[in-house]
Amino acid sequence: MKWLRTGSALILLLLFQCLWLPQAIAATNCTATQPTLSFGAVSATGTTDVQGSFSVTCNTFGLSLLAGARVRMCLSIGAGVSGGGNFSPRRMLNPSADPLQFQIYSDPARTQIWGQRGNAIVPSPVLADFDYSVPVLGGNQTQNFTLYGRVPAQAAAAGSFNNDFSGIHTAIEYRYAEQLLGTPPFPASCTSGGTAGTGTSFPFTATATVPNQCRFDVVTHLSFGSVAGAISSNQDQVSSIGLTCTSRTAWQLGLDDGQNAVGSARRMRLGASGSYVGYELYRDSTRTQRWGNTLNSDTVTGTGTGALQTETVYGRVPAQPAVPAGSYSDTITVTLTY
Repeated sequence: MKWLRTGSALILLLLFQCLWLPQAIAATNCTATQPTLSFGAVSATGTTDVQGSFSVTCNTFGLSLLAGARVRMCLSIGAGVSGGGNFSPRRMLNPSADPLQFQIYSDPARTQIWGQRGNAIVPSPVLADFDYSVPVLGGNQTQNFTLYGRVPAQAAAAGSFNNDFSGIHTAIEYRYAEQLLGTPPFPASCTSGGTAGTGTSFPFTATATVPNQCRFDVVTHLSFGSVAGAISSNQDQVSSIGLTCTSRTAWQLGLDDGQNAVGSARRMRLGASGSYVGYELYRDSTRTQRWGNTLNSDTVTGTGTGALQTETVYGRVPAQPAVPAGSYSDTITVTLTY
């Protein structure tokens, strides 16, 4: 009987001790992969949409066979290193510090700007809850997130643009709750309740290229009018060529020699006859610089501004022997190189 009483007492003592075991504490750590947000070549006249994705994984070491963990998380995106504090819209810069407006959204409809917790302009981080079991060997959960990027139509300069979202410009803040048996309640928010997790980030770089682009807006005909009798003096007239190029796009305008030239001497022709009237086209009002088609030599050069640019064609029919009466014409091809 003595041994039985001793054994019973031992069993009661062990049960009593189990009731007072403290809860196991296991650190929860969350880490993220790095997304990419590359727009490639963007349109100056339309909208360019892309998306990038990344994942966040939360790990908790084993607690017990019936343990669980819950995490409440905020994922913030700031203005970026080149953003200048701009959130709506955000911006990228090229090496000349020209801006390109863009935005990052948290929804595929691109209506909710992905912002930064506590920001006065866009205080809308992405919120996420993790809920997973943590058996003896540990547990984890992974969630995927998508950045929905958009570059709207705009008059942007040409070049390669970027904005680096590193350092303080992305942030993952979270609080976690663990329980030895069963499932704990979620922390009140990503900054209160539960236990503070070690903050981390998901750095990325937004990139885009605005290609050099040019277009003709208007090209007017050059009419020398009518001359009665012989052409005894210079007949001067002008026409214009209008073009629009993206800002910082270098361009050149060239004029060929026409359909009736002899060598480099331009001529207008009377119908299908063998009668011609000589003329010339110039780049300057004094009519000393011939306008040709050789790049970096006798073309007109300029740099795009994103707005309409107009160049004047200075034409001259010099004095020359009388020719048969009639309507003389020629066709000039204008070449825009950029």
